[in-house]
Amino acid sequence: MLDEFWQNVTQNLFKPLLLFFYFGFLIPILKVRFEFPYVLYQGLTMYLLVAIGWQGGEELAKVRPEDIDNIAGFTVMGFLLNVVIGGLAYLLLKYMTRVRRVDRATVAGYYASDSAGTFATGVAVLAGAGIAFNAYMPVLLAVMEIPGCLVALYLVVRLRHRGLTESGYMPDEPGYTLLAGVGIGPGTVAHPSHGRSVEDEHARGVVQELELEHPSWKSDQSPARGKAKRMPIFSPALLQEVFLNPGLILLVGGIAIGFISAMQGQNVVHDQNELFIAAFHGALCLFLLEMGMTAARKLKDLRAAGPGFILFGLLAPNLFAFLGILAAYGYANLVPDTHFQPGTYVLFAVLCSSASYITVPAVQRLAIPEASPTLPLAAALGLTFSYSVTIGIPLYVEMNRVVAHWFPMS
Repeated sequence: MLDEFWQNVTQNLFKPLLLFFYFGFLIPILKVRFEFPYVLYQGLTMYLLVAIGWQGGEELAKVRPEDIDNIAGFTVMGFLLNVVIGGLAYLLLKYMTRVRRVDRATVAGYYASDSAGTFATGVAVLAGAGIAFNAYMPVLLAVMEIPGCLVALYLVVRLRHRGLTESGYMPDEPGYTLLAGVGIGPGTVAHPSHGRSVEDEHARGVVQELELEHPSWKSDQSPARGKAKRMPIFSPALLQEVFLNPGLILLVGGIAIGFISAMQGQNVVHDQNELFIAAFHGALCLFLLEMGMTAARKLKDLRAAGPGFILFGLLAPNLFAFLGILAAYGYANLVPDTHFQPGTYVLFAVLCSSASYITVPAVQRLAIPEASPTLPLAAALGLTFSYSVTIGIPLYVEMNRVVAHWFPMS
């Protein structure tokens, strides 16, 4: 088994997909003066979401009507499992780290969601290895993205009822006496550096973060407009961000268009397949180049979080992936007439183990101003995404082989 795992890892570590990721990771480390155009990153994200949806919708049109109940049940299980994963992430962060509770809650929300980039990489790895998976997995990608938003919002509301300040501190946390009621924005710095106020320290860090990632960005020099507001949980803007966010809509729209097009026959979808299937790997390579650059830049935010937080970012994906594989095999054995392709278990593990970096950050920006804007992304991108696309996915393939011996399918 170890020999198979090693061969699996070494074969995947030097494929073009990951070589582009390594290349991007080195660019900030070598201090190369290169910025990936943000508009191009947005375009690639749009393309990947629509392409994933298109492929899923096209294959979904081939599903037999009698299998729809099993697909719906599996999707509901995935949704509920991600809620459980959010709770487990919060508990792990409690015992493994010393970060503030509001940051624990936010990070837990990231891990209760999923990552379209990791999913796309998983699809490409499985296709390269010739491992088949069920066509409806993009549907789970869309549905399992939502629990992270709900988990983060629920945990933060509980903290607010227990005394969370607008600066993000609970009454029993270091920094509460110093910062309570000051009304500065979210941050993780409990004490300012010599000669600076807490407000100056936080503002300086946020400005440096934005200028580093987007050199053309300029800070707003207009007068302050007051404290950041906590948006009500059931506000229309927040509900729209959770259920009608651009990423989710593009994915669902791609599924619907692919499904309707495939129902009309191969002559309708043939030309579009050249765009949404044949060009998929090339676009994913460029996407991973940008993700490598972003992941390298997020690593600096981990210094203040401590070794426990770093360990969490590397341990959590393995634990949640294993939990996902066990749950999928349990479902397949308990529900009659359920048959999953081998790659389905791996992709389900990817959905359970990955962390959001698109949807949940947008919800955090609207509804959780108390939390650190960079710490959750450092874990999701700098640690978990980097680990999953390099070592994690081959490891999940081996996990699936081991668990398959425990659950022999009839």
